[in-house]
Amino acid sequence: MEMRRLGRTGRDVGVVGLGAWQLGGDWGSVDESDALAVLHAAIDGGVTFIDTADVYGDGRSERLVGQVLKASDGLTVATKMGRRVEQVPENYTLQNFRAWNDRSRQNLGVDTIDLVQLHCPPTPVYSDDEVFDALDALVDEGRIASYGVSVETCAEALTAIARPNVASVQIILNALRLKPLDEVLPAARAAGVGIIARVPLASGLLSGKYDEHTTFGDDDHRTYNRHGEAFDVGETFSGVDFSTGLEAVRRLMPWLPAGAAMAQFALRWIIDQPGVSVVIPGARNPEQVAGNISAATLTPLTPDQLTAVQQTYDDLIRPQIHDRW
Repeated sequence: MEMRRLGRTGRDVGVVGLGAWQLGGDWGSVDESDALAVLHAAIDGGVTFIDTADVYGDGRSERLVGQVLKASDGLTVATKMGRRVEQVPENYTLQNFRAWNDRSRQNLGVDTIDLVQLHCPPTPVYSDDEVFDALDALVDEGRIASYGVSVETCAEALTAIARPNVASVQIILNALRLKPLDEVLPAARAAGVGIIARVPLASGLLSGKYDEHTTFGDDDHRTYNRHGEAFDVGETFSGVDFSTGLEAVRRLMPWLPAGAAMAQFALRWIIDQPGVSVVIPGARNPEQVAGNISAATLTPLTPDQLTAVQQTYDDLIRPQIHDRW
C-alpha cells in the first residue's frame, strides 16, 4: 500500500486506514469476534493506521484495538478525547486531559499513545492557548507522542492548522463534502499538517448499496441522528439529505472504473486529493475491509471522473450544505 507522511507526527502510514467507530457502537450490533476479525483483516491487508475514540462504545472500541495492538508491529493508533463530558470550553483542562488519557492508555494497553485528537470540541477551544499548552504538557510527560484535532467545520480546521504543534486535522471529506478542498487542504499542505479524511463513504451512502427502501436499526445513528438529535448532523450522511445523496450516487455510477465498486471509486477520489494523508473508512466484516483496501490499488481517477464528482456536487449538494460546515 502507498505510504504517506502523517503530518507533524513524523510517521508514515498506509493511505487507507481503518475507522473503528463501528466496532464500538452507534452502527448496530457488532459482536466481539466480528470486530476482531475486522481488525485482523485490516492489519493483514496492509492497514497501518487505526482511528478510534474513548466514547466509541464507552471504550469498547479502544479495548478491542488494544487487543490487536499488542501483537502488531508498525501500527499507528490514534484515539480521540473530550466528548465524555458536557460540551463546554471550561471542561478542556489539563486535569481532565490527564484523566481521559489515563483511561485511553489503559484501554489500549500502552504507556504512550501515538496520536490523541480533541474530539470535535466547542469552537472556542481551538482559540484557547491554555488548551494547547495542556496538550503540549501531555507530550512532555510522555503520555502521547503527538496531538491533533477532529473538527466539524473548515473554519475550525484552519484555526487548528495555524497552531505550531498540531500534527493532524481530521475532517469530513468525501465526494459529497467538497468544501475542505477550497482552503483546508492547501493550508495543511503548506503547514505540513496531516489530513485524516473521515466519513469517507458518507455513512454508507457512497457504497452504492442503498435505495429509498433502505432502513437502519433503532441503535444506528443513521436512524436516530438524521436531523442532529444526538450530535452534529454532519456526521450522519455528511449532512446530506438521504434522497439527494441517492440521486448523487446514481449520477456518479456511470463513471466507475471497470470492475470497481462505488465505494472504491469514492475512496479513490479522496486518495487523489493533494494533501490527504490517510482515509479511514469503517467496516463491519472482513469483506468490507478488503474492498476498502483495494481502493488504494485503483488507477488514479481521470480528469473527466474528477469533473463528474465536482459537477454532481455543484448541481445537487452545494446548495444544500456547502455553507454549513
